[in-house]
Amino acid sequence: MSTLVATILLVVLVILVVLAIVRSVRIIPQATAGIVERFGRYHRTLNAGLNVVTPFVDRLRPLIDLREQVVSFPPQPVITRDNLVVGIDTVIYFQVTDPRAATYEVANYITAVEQLTVTTLRNVVGGMDLETALTSRDQINTELRQELDEATGKWGIRVGRVELKAIEPPSSIQDSMEKQMRADRDKRAAILSAEGNKQSAILNAEGERQAAVLKARGDSEAAVLRAEAEAKAQAARARGQAEAILTVFRAIHEGNPDQRLLAYQYMQMLPQIAQGDSNKLWIVPSEIGKALEGIGGLIGGARPQAVPTTQEPVNNSGPGSQLDPPAGRHAGLEGWLTGSGGPVHDGAIGDGEGRAVPGAGHAGSAPFNDDPSLV
Repeated sequence: MSTLVATILLVVLVILVVLAIVRSVRIIPQATAGIVERFGRYHRTLNAGLNVVTPFVDRLRPLIDLREQVVSFPPQPVITRDNLVVGIDTVIYFQVTDPRAATYEVANYITAVEQLTVTTLRNVVGGMDLETALTSRDQINTELRQELDEATGKWGIRVGRVELKAIEPPSSIQDSMEKQMRADRDKRAAILSAEGNKQSAILNAEGERQAAVLKARGDSEAAVLRAEAEAKAQAARARGQAEAILTVFRAIHEGNPDQRLLAYQYMQMLPQIAQGDSNKLWIVPSEIGKALEGIGGLIGGARPQAVPTTQEPVNNSGPGSQLDPPAGRHAGLEGWLTGSGGPVHDGAIGDGEGRAVPGAGHAGSAPFNDDPSLV
């Protein structure tokens, strides 16, 4: 009997030891903390890892998450300064920094943060009109974070960020805002279109002005260049004509032509003078017939004279020694052609009757190039 009792006591003792060991060893996960109470009072805070507590004396409260938490609150009605009710949906990012304060300073820190966010949001947005609230989200977020961080600091909570998810005005206000926005955009579009047309017209006018200036400048330079080229061409032509005249003049003087050749060339040039298209009336000189008779008689009746030598004297008194002018010849013209000198007269000339033909001097006594009127 005593052996059975001893065995039972031993088993109970072993169970108590195992239970004490199990209750004394606590494993805390990473990023969590545990609050230990001894006889109902705060004793210490357990960090992540293996921890040992006194069994049946210490009690471990539920673990507290130390990571940053995100809490989204439903839309809250807020009245703006212009008496419009808008629904604001917020999101808060917070983190527990002091597990003891989060456990003993506030009953439920999540509910407390939510209610504090609603009241602070109404205070901040209530001082703004709708237009300012819609365009000042950064300002609202900053003010909310500062107010919440200051109020929740004694709770062992740090508010990292506060974001406004949406600001929803009433439907009628939304319609009015859309119409106003549409009208404003149409106005800006019309202004931009007008400015674009203005700039386009200015640029076109500027381009046309520059084009006209460049064209006028180009025409001026082209006219100057054409004038210079024409002047150079005229100068070159004048130099060419001068050189041609000088060459002809030199050839004439070097060839020493007589009066007969000049008369023959004069007769050849008369048909060319008459061939011009602008010649409507051509006056034939009265001496032309007599000149032709003289040239014909000169060609038909001319006889070569004997060249005098020292062995045989020349007899100029015999018949056929000299050219006898044929009947009906003009003695003066024939003399001018043969170079024997003498004036040429024509009764039909009128005022010029009895005058000498220019250049019809004594060809036998003076050379052709000595006559100033012919040169």
